[in-house]
Amino acid sequence: MSQPLLSCPMLRPGRLLAVLLLTSGLLHGAQAQAQQRQNPVQEVLPKVVKIFGAGGIRNLQSYGTGFLVSPEGHMVTVWNHLLDQDRVTVILDDGRRYEARVLGAEPQLDLAVLQLEDVKVALPYFDLSKAEDIPAGTRVLGFSNMFKVATGDEPVSVLHGVVAARTSLNARRGAFEFPYDGPVYIVDAITNNPGAAGGVLTTRDGRLVGMIGKELRNAETSTWINYALPVTQLRETIGQIISGDFRPSRNRTEDDTNPRRYTAINFGIGLIPDVIQRTPAYVISIVEGSAAARAGLKREDLVVFLNGQLIQSCRMLQEELGWLEAGDTVKLVVRRDGQLISVELPVERLAEE
Repeated sequence: MSQPLLSCPMLRPGRLLAVLLLTSGLLHGAQAQAQQRQNPVQEVLPKVVKIFGAGGIRNLQSYGTGFLVSPEGHMVTVWNHLLDQDRVTVILDDGRRYEARVLGAEPQLDLAVLQLEDVKVALPYFDLSKAEDIPAGTRVLGFSNMFKVATGDEPVSVLHGVVAARTSLNARRGAFEFPYDGPVYIVDAITNNPGAAGGVLTTRDGRLVGMIGKELRNAETSTWINYALPVTQLRETIGQIISGDFRPSRNRTEDDTNPRRYTAINFGIGLIPDVIQRTPAYVISIVEGSAAARAGLKREDLVVFLNGQLIQSCRMLQEELGWLEAGDTVKLVVRRDGQLISVELPVERLAEE
């Protein structure tokens, strides 16, 4: 005898419509959540910029990376040869072009802050107050214009990696020790390539954690290092440069008269003749046995910083030297063969004193 068929109540049209709408809503919600998981990359890309400046010769790339830190167009990058000119060109994620000037820099942090000019609309930016430290083992993303893959509205490159360690940096550029001695993130990914310096390291959900540094080798093994500087180490100085409160040299007022106690020759430094308003501070001679010679300065060095102050001309260098007092220490950063080198000179008492 055949079994009776199981009865199934039919849904009324109204209930059927409700079920379909509910199902559609659940699917839409799932799709929205999936899109949110993909959004961090799309949210970060507009905050990363391409930089084009000095270079293009002797293996010095004329391109690099930076990131925006205010809606008014303040941006951060590493201090390097790209900025050895009055203005650099900055291209946003959507292809918009701006000229930018150096607002300030801190060589010890390998940090430079620039200001985009003629910014008429608010720009997307990283809120530095939300930057945080992360432990080893954290999965991260690296954003940069490595190898100049983007020159217009193309997106910069994105790499996936893991923070292998948070440790101190024992590195060098060429034969010279790297000045930054704070903590860094060592990344298990090939992040530090030509043009990548100044890019950002974020968590997988888009939180800013680091600035990708220059190409460096381990001082002991000569192997290349993939690393980023924690933004928490840079945040205070960035804010001071933007606000105008950064004072790397002695505070002075406009009414102060420069005593001109010292000039370059007092340290054994001969400069190129100052024939134009902004003659670069090139060294053309070093007096044998002088403080400059003992510190390792050489002919054709270009002085770019004195005690944290950006030096844009021979005149500016002489002006800053004039404020020194016996017992001070002069911290110079010079550019030599495309590398930035830090040296220190003691300020000795002059014979007539």
